[in-house]
Amino acid sequence: MEPVIRVDGIVNRFGHQVVHDGLDLEVMPGEVFGIVGGSGSGKSVLLRTMLGLQLPISGTVEIEGRRVTGVSPRELLDVKRRYGVTFQHGALFTALTVAQNVELPLAEYYDIGQDTLRELAELKIRMVGLPLEAADKYPAQLSGGMTKRAALARALALDPVLLFLDEPTSGLDPISAAAFDRLVLYLQKSLKLTVVMITHDLDTIYRTCNRVGVIVEGKMISGTLDEIVRHEHPWIREYFHGERSRAVRARR
Repeated sequence: MEPVIRVDGIVNRFGHQVVHDGLDLEVMPGEVFGIVGGSGSGKSVLLRTMLGLQLPISGTVEIEGRRVTGVSPRELLDVKRRYGVTFQHGALFTALTVAQNVELPLAEYYDIGQDTLRELAELKIRMVGLPLEAADKYPAQLSGGMTKRAALARALALDPVLLFLDEPTSGLDPISAAAFDRLVLYLQKSLKLTVVMITHDLDTIYRTCNRVGVIVEGKMISGTLDEIVRHEHPWIREYFHGERSRAVRARR
Protein backbone atom coordinates (compact mmCIF):
# COMPACT_ATOMS: atom_id res chain seq x y z
CA MET A 1 0.00 0.00 0.00
CA GLU A 2 1.41 3.37 -1.04
CA PRO A 3 1.33 6.29 1.40
CA VAL A 4 -1.12 9.13 0.80
CA ILE A 5 1.51 11.59 2.00
CA ARG A 6 5.25 11.15 1.64
CA VAL A 7 7.59 13.76 3.11
CA ASP A 8 11.24 13.13 2.28
CA GLY A 9 14.19 15.00 3.75
CA ILE A 10 12.45 18.31 4.40
CA VAL A 11 14.68 21.15 5.57
CA ASN A 12 13.12 24.41 6.73
CA ARG A 13 15.32 27.18 8.04
CA PHE A 14 14.65 30.79 9.03
CA GLY A 15 17.91 32.71 9.21
CA HIS A 16 20.21 30.67 11.43
CA GLN A 17 17.32 28.78 13.04
CA VAL A 18 16.92 25.28 11.62
CA VAL A 19 13.33 24.13 12.17
CA HIS A 20 13.36 20.89 10.18
CA ASP A 21 16.61 19.08 9.47
CA GLY A 22 15.89 16.22 7.08
CA LEU A 23 12.40 15.42 8.36
CA ASP A 24 10.71 12.33 6.89
CA LEU A 25 7.06 11.32 7.20
CA GLU A 26 4.65 8.83 5.66
CA VAL A 27 0.89 8.79 6.17
CA MET A 28 -1.00 5.71 5.04
CA PRO A 29 -4.53 5.63 3.54
CA GLY A 30 -7.39 5.60 6.01
CA GLU A 31 -5.44 6.39 9.16
CA VAL A 32 -5.70 9.22 11.65
CA PHE A 33 -2.16 10.53 12.07
CA GLY A 34 -1.44 12.94 14.91
CA ILE A 35 1.52 15.33 14.89
CA VAL A 36 2.86 16.64 18.20
CA GLY A 37 5.94 18.54 19.32
CA GLY A 38 7.09 21.25 21.65
CA SER A 39 6.69 24.97 21.11
CA GLY A 40 8.90 26.06 18.24
CA SER A 41 9.34 22.51 16.93
CA GLY A 42 7.81 23.49 13.59
CA LYS A 43 4.41 21.80 13.61
CA SER A 44 2.69 24.67 11.79
CA VAL A 45 5.63 25.07 9.40
CA LEU A 46 5.38 21.38 8.55
CA LEU A 47 1.65 21.74 7.91
CA ARG A 48 2.23 24.70 5.60
CA THR A 49 4.93 22.73 3.79
CA MET A 50 2.61 19.76 3.25
CA LEU A 51 -0.13 22.10 2.00
CA GLY A 52 2.23 23.68 -0.54
CA LEU A 53 2.12 27.06 1.22
CA GLN A 54 5.73 26.90 2.45
CA LEU A 55 8.58 26.13 0.06
CA PRO A 56 11.27 24.19 1.96
CA ILE A 57 15.00 24.77 1.57
CA SER A 58 15.28 21.17 0.37
CA GLY A 59 13.31 17.94 0.35
CA THR A 60 10.05 16.89 -1.27
CA VAL A 61 6.39 16.43 -0.41
CA GLU A 62 4.05 14.15 -2.37
CA ILE A 63 0.31 13.75 -1.97
CA GLU A 64 -1.16 10.69 -3.69
CA GLY A 65 2.13 10.35 -5.60
CA ARG A 66 2.00 13.91 -6.95
CA ARG A 67 4.62 16.49 -6.06
CA VAL A 68 3.60 19.44 -3.93
CA THR A 69 7.03 21.06 -3.78
CA GLY A 70 8.61 22.72 -6.80
CA VAL A 71 5.59 22.52 -9.10
CA SER A 72 3.64 25.11 -11.07
CA PRO A 73 0.64 26.88 -9.49
CA ARG A 74 -1.64 24.95 -11.86
CA GLU A 75 -0.23 21.59 -10.79
CA LEU A 76 -0.49 22.58 -7.13
CA LEU A 77 -4.10 23.65 -7.62
CA ASP A 78 -4.97 20.18 -8.90
CA VAL A 79 -3.44 18.61 -5.77
CA LYS A 80 -5.26 21.06 -3.49
CA ARG A 81 -8.59 19.79 -4.78
CA ARG A 82 -7.81 16.47 -3.11
CA TYR A 83 -7.49 17.79 0.44
CA GLY A 84 -9.44 19.88 2.92
CA VAL A 85 -7.98 21.84 5.81
CA THR A 86 -9.16 23.54 8.98
CA PHE A 87 -6.99 26.05 10.78
CA GLN A 88 -6.72 26.58 14.52
CA HIS A 89 -9.14 29.48 14.84
CA GLY A 90 -11.47 28.46 12.01
CA ALA A 91 -10.21 31.05 9.49
CA LEU A 92 -13.75 31.66 8.28
CA PHE A 93 -14.38 34.80 6.25
CA THR A 94 -16.13 37.07 8.74
CA ALA A 95 -18.07 39.01 6.09
CA LEU A 96 -19.63 35.81 4.71
CA THR A 97 -22.30 33.59 6.22
CA VAL A 98 -21.55 29.98 7.07
CA ALA A 99 -23.25 28.85 3.86
CA GLN A 100 -21.27 31.35 1.78
CA ASN A 101 -18.02 30.17 3.41
CA VAL A 102 -18.84 26.58 2.43
CA GLU A 103 -19.91 27.62 -1.07
CA LEU A 104 -16.64 29.45 -1.73
CA PRO A 105 -14.40 26.46 -2.67
CA LEU A 106 -17.25 24.95 -4.69
CA ALA A 107 -17.67 28.14 -6.69
CA GLU A 108 -13.91 28.32 -7.25
CA TYR A 109 -13.66 24.89 -8.83
CA TYR A 110 -17.08 24.25 -10.39
CA ASP A 111 -19.33 26.24 -12.71
CA ILE A 112 -22.65 25.57 -11.00
CA GLY A 113 -25.70 27.67 -10.25
CA GLN A 114 -26.46 29.40 -6.97
CA ASP A 115 -29.30 27.03 -6.07
CA THR A 116 -27.01 24.02 -6.43
CA LEU A 117 -24.27 25.76 -4.47
CA ARG A 118 -26.71 26.39 -1.64
CA GLU A 119 -27.96 22.79 -1.64
CA LEU A 120 -24.43 21.41 -1.49
CA ALA A 121 -23.47 23.84 1.28
CA GLU A 122 -26.50 22.84 3.33
CA LEU A 123 -25.61 19.17 2.87
CA LYS A 124 -22.11 19.77 4.29
CA ILE A 125 -23.48 21.89 7.13
CA ARG A 126 -25.85 19.12 8.19
CA MET A 127 -23.07 16.56 7.76
CA VAL A 128 -20.99 18.18 10.51
CA GLY A 129 -23.92 18.30 12.92
CA LEU A 130 -24.87 21.95 12.62
CA PRO A 131 -28.54 22.95 12.52
CA LEU A 132 -29.70 24.24 9.16
CA GLU A 133 -30.39 27.69 10.61
CA ALA A 134 -26.64 28.06 11.16
CA ALA A 135 -26.25 28.41 7.37
CA ASP A 136 -27.28 32.07 7.44
CA LYS A 137 -25.33 33.05 10.54
CA TYR A 138 -22.07 34.96 10.42
CA PRO A 139 -18.94 33.62 12.16
CA ALA A 140 -19.26 36.22 14.94
CA GLN A 141 -22.65 34.73 15.82
CA LEU A 142 -21.26 31.23 16.36
CA SER A 143 -19.96 29.55 19.48
CA GLY A 144 -16.44 28.13 19.46
CA GLY A 145 -17.71 24.61 18.81
CA MET A 146 -19.99 25.77 16.00
CA THR A 147 -17.10 27.67 14.40
CA LYS A 148 -15.00 24.50 14.39
CA ARG A 149 -17.83 22.58 12.73
CA ALA A 150 -18.46 25.31 10.16
CA ALA A 151 -14.76 25.28 9.23
CA LEU A 152 -14.96 21.50 8.94
CA ALA A 153 -17.97 21.79 6.62
CA ARG A 154 -15.97 24.11 4.36
CA ALA A 155 -13.00 21.72 4.45
CA LEU A 156 -15.28 18.92 3.23
CA ALA A 157 -16.90 20.99 0.48
CA LEU A 158 -14.91 19.39 -2.36
CA ASP A 159 -15.26 15.81 -1.06
CA PRO A 160 -11.54 15.46 -0.28
CA VAL A 161 -9.74 12.18 0.34
CA LEU A 162 -7.38 13.85 2.80
CA LEU A 163 -8.24 16.11 5.73
CA PHE A 164 -5.74 18.31 7.59
CA LEU A 165 -6.79 19.56 11.03
CA ASP A 166 -4.76 22.21 12.83
CA GLU A 167 -5.41 22.09 16.61
CA PRO A 168 -9.03 20.99 16.03
CA THR A 169 -10.10 21.03 19.70
CA SER A 170 -8.16 24.05 20.96
CA GLY A 171 -10.36 26.44 22.91
CA LEU A 172 -13.15 23.91 23.39
CA ASP A 173 -14.41 22.66 26.74
CA PRO A 174 -13.85 18.93 27.41
CA ILE A 175 -17.41 17.94 26.46
CA SER A 176 -17.33 19.87 23.18
CA ALA A 177 -13.83 18.57 22.40
CA ALA A 178 -14.94 14.96 22.94
CA ALA A 179 -17.97 15.53 20.69
CA PHE A 180 -15.75 16.99 17.97
CA ASP A 181 -13.38 14.02 18.21
CA ARG A 182 -16.32 11.65 17.78
CA LEU A 183 -17.47 13.64 14.75
CA VAL A 184 -14.03 13.43 13.15
CA LEU A 185 -13.93 9.67 13.66
CA TYR A 186 -17.45 9.27 12.27
CA LEU A 187 -16.63 11.31 9.17
CA GLN A 188 -13.28 9.56 8.74
CA LYS A 189 -14.95 6.18 8.67
CA SER A 190 -18.07 7.08 6.69
CA LEU A 191 -16.24 9.16 4.06
CA LYS A 192 -13.11 6.94 4.02
CA LEU A 193 -10.88 9.90 4.82
CA THR A 194 -7.24 9.99 5.74
CA VAL A 195 -6.80 12.51 8.55
CA VAL A 196 -3.67 14.38 9.60
CA MET A 197 -4.05 16.48 12.72
CA ILE A 198 -1.71 18.76 14.60
CA THR A 199 -2.72 18.73 18.24
CA HIS A 200 -1.40 19.15 21.76
CA ASP A 201 -4.59 17.66 23.24
CA LEU A 202 -3.66 14.32 24.81
CA ASP A 203 -7.33 13.30 25.09
CA THR A 204 -7.72 13.80 21.34
CA ILE A 205 -4.55 11.83 20.62
CA TYR A 206 -5.69 8.85 22.70
CA ARG A 207 -9.25 9.00 21.35
CA THR A 208 -8.58 9.36 17.66
CA CYS A 209 -5.05 8.60 16.45
CA ASN A 210 -3.87 5.34 14.88
CA ARG A 211 -0.30 6.61 14.66
CA VAL A 212 1.59 9.58 16.03
CA GLY A 213 4.55 11.57 14.74
CA VAL A 214 6.65 13.56 17.21
CA ILE A 215 8.88 16.39 15.98
CA VAL A 216 12.08 16.44 18.00
CA GLU A 217 15.43 17.98 17.12
CA GLY A 218 14.26 18.84 13.60
CA LYS A 219 13.24 15.30 12.70
CA MET A 220 10.18 13.11 13.21
CA ILE A 221 9.82 9.97 15.29
CA SER A 222 6.64 8.14 14.31
CA GLY A 223 4.83 4.96 15.22
CA THR A 224 1.68 3.56 16.77
CA LEU A 225 0.56 5.23 19.97
CA ASP A 226 1.85 2.26 21.98
CA GLU A 227 5.24 2.47 20.25
CA ILE A 228 5.51 6.19 20.87
CA VAL A 229 4.51 5.87 24.52
CA ARG A 230 7.31 3.32 24.99
CA HIS A 231 9.93 5.44 23.20
CA GLU A 232 12.95 6.48 25.27
CA HIS A 233 13.49 9.99 23.88
CA PRO A 234 13.45 12.40 26.88
CA TRP A 235 10.89 14.83 25.39
CA ILE A 236 8.57 11.98 24.41
CA ARG A 237 8.92 10.44 27.88
CA GLU A 238 8.08 13.76 29.50
CA TYR A 239 5.12 14.41 27.21
CA PHE A 240 3.53 10.97 27.32
CA HIS A 241 4.40 10.06 30.91
CA GLY A 242 3.93 13.39 32.66
CA GLU A 243 1.16 14.27 35.05
CA ARG A 244 -1.30 15.28 32.34
CA SER A 245 -0.74 12.09 30.36
CA ARG A 246 -1.16 9.93 33.47
CA ALA A 247 -4.46 11.69 34.15
CA VAL A 248 -5.65 11.05 30.58
CA ARG A 249 -4.72 7.37 30.72
CA ALA A 250 -6.46 7.03 34.08
CA ARG A 251 -9.72 8.25 32.51
CA ARG A 252 -9.60 5.68 29.72
